[in-house]
This record gives sequence, C-alpha cells and structure tokens, in this order.
Amino acid sequence: MRFADKVVLVTGAGSGIGRAVARGFAREGASVVAAGRRREPLEETVELIEAEGGRAAALTFDVTDSAAVAGLVGEIVTRFGRLDVAVNSAGTLAGGTVVDMPEEDWARVLQVNTTGVFLALKHQIAAMRAQGSGVIVNIASNIGAHIRMPGLGAYAASKAAVSALTRTAALENIRAGVRINAVSPGPLDTGMSLRPGETEDDRAARLRETLPIGRVGALGEITGTVLWLASDDAGFAVGLDLALDGGASA
Repeated sequence: MRFADKVVLVTGAGSGIGRAVARGFAREGASVVAAGRRREPLEETVELIEAEGGRAAALTFDVTDSAAVAGLVGEIVTRFGRLDVAVNSAGTLAGGTVVDMPEEDWARVLQVNTTGVFLALKHQIAAMRAQGSGVIVNIASNIGAHIRMPGLGAYAASKAAVSALTRTAALENIRAGVRINAVSPGPLDTGMSLRPGETEDDRAARLRETLPIGRVGALGEITGTVLWLASDDAGFAVGLDLALDGGASA
C-alpha cells in the first residue's frame, strides 16, 4: 500500500493507460481522481475501482483550457486538502505525412498532447510547490524523442516536446520538492496500437516480426512503471524519460 492516504490525479482516465494507472493507484491505497473530457467513461473507471474496494471520484475538464485545468486542480485541493501525485495521460493521435496532414489536425495534436501537458504541469506544480511536495509522471511515447515513424510526424513532434518539457520542469522544480519524470510506452494492448483495419491477431503477427520482444506490451507493465516512478522507491529519479517499448528504441 505505497500510496495509502495519498491523493492522486490521473488525466485521460476514461480508457487505456489512464484507466489502468488509476486502478493501479487505487489498489495501493490512493484516493484517485479520474479526470477527462467525457463523464461516462470516467464513471466506468470509478465503478471498476470501487468494485475492487478502492476510492475514486470522476471529474470532467478540458486539458487544453487553462482555466479548466486550474479549476480541476483547485477542486482537488479544496476537496482533499492536497495533491500528492499527478499522472498526465490524456492524449490524441492523428496520422498523415508532413505534406498531406491537414493543418487543423496538426494543431489539434499539438494542442492536446503538448499544450495540454504544459497546462497540466503549470497548475499541478503550483499546487505542489505550495504544499512543499509532489510527484508528476507524464505519459509521452517512444515515437518522438526515441524513434520516428513515417506518417506520424505530428504525434512524434508532440510527444518529443513532452519529453523535453518534462526534463526542463524537473530541473526547475526538484529543489522545491516536486519530482517530475516521464514514461514513453511502445505498442500496448490498447486500440491506439492497432493500425486501420487491423485486428488484434494481425497486430500480434506484425509485432512478432518487427518488435525485438516479439509481442505487444501489457497495460500492467506500464502501470507498474508509473507507480514505481511515483513512489518513494524512485526518490532519486529526476527528469527521466523511460522508454518502455520492448526494445524498439534500444
């Protein structure tokens, strides 16, 4: 129960990595705030946590709206008295070559994946500095700072920016008691790793041939890494960007 009596915010908690991480923290004793854009999937996450005996609340917000992010953090501090851990998992994906990608798709990917993390950091750090402690883990991607793929230029640029932003913020805030790191997953067992028209069996066959480990990553594997980075066991880890990708970027 590494997170007993801790208050943990997870953005993008309505599905995928965010939901898995939220459940992982709750299993280890945290009071979890599951945050995201749509209420219904967030409430499903809360129901899953409560069914396992955990504590959680669902709050909706727009990660690209600074006032909304500030309001979310303020509500958490008002309701729970503090914010101990934040995991910024909200993100989006759009494909297209540099020549062909519509400019509005480019802007949306950068707005959600990069500006959204910037705004989250801005307001989370302020709350944590005021209380003198806190831990933040950003979810980046191995596509970006670690590897590149044709047709994913916008996504790579947005996630590489998250890596750089994470390290800069880590250096700026560690002396104030706020520890910040990132995790960069490779293909995980979520819909985002499926190519258009691809089945799970197709994906498995593709990764057996193309990924050094030969398989898709399990959500439990990234959850364990995030929880470790957020725990006191990783107290000396500052400004890391851990590529958890089955050897793709080795």
